Amino acid sequence: MLLRRCVLTAARQTSVRAPIAARTFTSTVVRSQETKADPAPGEPSKTMKKFEEIQTMEDLLPPGAKPGTVPTDLEQATGLERLEILGKMQGVDVFDMKPLDASRRSTLEDPIIVRSFGEEQYLGCTGYPVDSHWVLWLTVSRDRPVNRCEECGQVYKMEYVGKPEGDHHDDHGHGEHGHGHEEHHVEDPVYKLGTRSANDAITFVDYLKPEYKRGM
Repeated sequence: MLLRRCVLTAARQTSVRAPIAARTFTSTVVRSQETKADPAPGEPSKTMKKFEEIQTMEDLLPPGAKPGTVPTDLEQATGLERLEILGKMQGVDVFDMKPLDASRRSTLEDPIIVRSFGEEQYLGCTGYPVDSHWVLWLTVSRDRPVNRCEECGQVYKMEYVGKPEGDHHDDHGHGEHGHGHEEHHVEDPVYKLGTRSANDAITFVDYLKPEYKRGM
């Protein structure tokens, strides 16, 4: 009897542990297929072209991001935005965002040159001396390359540096290949400098004396 009680007491105090099966770990090896947009370290990308390699709009298409990841600007930017990013990566300011020259008083004979790749360019004048008035936005173009700030009198002239296409007037039906448009030859010193177009409507300026027009 005493032996039986001892056996029962020992059985209660002993914790019975169930056999634990060894945990198995299965590792899945994913073979990443080599893509053109994901080159090996040290190898150039076959889809991301360098700035100097851009020739057409198709060259500005992005490679895209990997599935399940957030794309960066370089991976998703297109068009002019992509061109600007590629230029900055190589130290090229594509749109030339530097402030305009405001170190001198410009005149019609010695204007401040504004370079442009397009047919038209917007520029902001802050006066002379610099920041002497609020920013006033002016427009210059290939047809009217010279413009003057009405607040401080600073003169700006657009210099077209884009792709040469011959006489750009031919694209609009002007010149000898035009469609019957009358050519106007205005003997006006301001018109010769490019501040006014021959096709502009007649305004009060046309009735001013030539010596007064020098300041227009």
